[in-house]
Amino acid sequence: MISDQQLKRKTDILTNKLKVGLFEEVIGEAKNLLSKRKHQVIYNILSVSYQSLGKFDLSIKIMEEALNQNPNNPYFLNNIGISHHKSQHYKKAEGYFKRGLEIAPKYINILNNLGNLKKDLNQMNDAIQYYSKSIEIEENLLETQLNLANTYNTIGKFKEAKIHFRKVLQIDPNCTEAHRLISEVTKYDLNSVHFKEMLDKINDQNLSQIQLAHLHFGIGKAYGDLLDYKNSFANYSKGNQYLKIISKYEIKTDTSKFKIIKDFFSDYQNVSIKENQKKLIFIVGMPRSGTSLTEQIISSHKDVFGAGELPILNNIIDKKILENDKIKNFSDSKLLNQILIESQDEYIAKITEIDNSNKVFIDKTPLNFKYIGFIKIIFPNSKIINCNRDPIDTCFSNFKSFFSGGLPFANDLNDLAQFYNLYHDLKNFWGKFLDKDIYNLNYDSLIENPNKEIDNILKFCELDWDENCLKHEHNSKSIKTASFAQARKPIYKSAVNSSKSYKKYLSELISNIKY
Repeated sequence: MISDQQLKRKTDILTNKLKVGLFEEVIGEAKNLLSKRKHQVIYNILSVSYQSLGKFDLSIKIMEEALNQNPNNPYFLNNIGISHHKSQHYKKAEGYFKRGLEIAPKYINILNNLGNLKKDLNQMNDAIQYYSKSIEIEENLLETQLNLANTYNTIGKFKEAKIHFRKVLQIDPNCTEAHRLISEVTKYDLNSVHFKEMLDKINDQNLSQIQLAHLHFGIGKAYGDLLDYKNSFANYSKGNQYLKIISKYEIKTDTSKFKIIKDFFSDYQNVSIKENQKKLIFIVGMPRSGTSLTEQIISSHKDVFGAGELPILNNIIDKKILENDKIKNFSDSKLLNQILIESQDEYIAKITEIDNSNKVFIDKTPLNFKYIGFIKIIFPNSKIINCNRDPIDTCFSNFKSFFSGGLPFANDLNDLAQFYNLYHDLKNFWGKFLDKDIYNLNYDSLIENPNKEIDNILKFCELDWDENCLKHEHNSKSIKTASFAQARKPIYKSAVNSSKSYKKYLSELISNIKY
């Protein structure tokens, strides 16, 4: 057995390697070290390394081994809770977090992670309570203050959000994400103090690329409010340039993925499985095409639950179908029917943890347009709404939006045009098979004649008329997307042809969009 001093030296080295992203190397060395001494620090390092690589099943496995030796270790309970959360095992995650809190009621990390879990479950009041408890223990917690501010933003409490964003900047003046998020709920004029703060901060030579990107997006928004479109576009462009460098995105990745989807689906007609018992509505389309507004409208209905964007369906389809070597296409595998049923059951089980009522469930994940055909086979009686908006307005709205989860094709106008072309081509492909199963919602029609269009949508979804759908701005559900501010407003027409003021800067985009 190695000594405490040796252990300390080796775990310090592993921790430093973990910080710089050498996860595979850390895993190999930590396993070797663990074979010599079963110590909680090594277990935690190994668990976090697996989490960092997205290998949550392995992280859970190593934590289960650790908990067998010490079932009351709050660090183990926290780590296994995180992995279950990331795997969308929400009830298990909550169970482990709460076990940890019973043992260590003031363990700040668990309080914050419970807040994150509740936020993902759209239980925003609970999330705020957990974040607030954490801050009561230690006020100067940057991550928790930022989480709390973002949660207030999602439920439209912008005044409270700004208070906590300001607290974030007091803790860390270089947390420029707070500046950007303040900008999104601020209407600027020439005397705006915050605008001047951002302009001063942009000259800080110590800022990283991601910190500069946040600032440039905030400054771009401010210049837009001041009708200075030249400087607005210049700052959006600079922010996107930084994000493009960070992501290293190449459009060929998506081009290949779209081809695989079309090739795989080319012979689907003979596939059918049981109808899904839970009623589902999938709202899809290009990001920034009106998907958040559409969900906000429909989820105002008394019989509907809006879950927002979920990372569930794409994970299931990619893992079980597209990346499954046992299946080549829809026509040549006896396993397919079983896998489709498993996919339906897994999805329903996971969303039931989010909402187990009898309400119609909305999954509003725009990029699920890639899986429309799969959706209709896995969930035969689901409703699919594809949102359509002017392509230039849509693409430019993506370009000037900072997506917290990352949307790398949006960081370059040429990539945006090519991605839009891929979207349009795939939309036409699905239409050949499923034209009657997809409601193609036109954003301009919704804005110009909301009563008629909302009535059409509800009829398509087989929902009775509900006056609340005309007053979506009163809907208290959370909005966790880039549209969190706009989708809370009454329907307004300024979003139509919204790119016109920037048109002279968009020639590359305009010339490359084919449709």
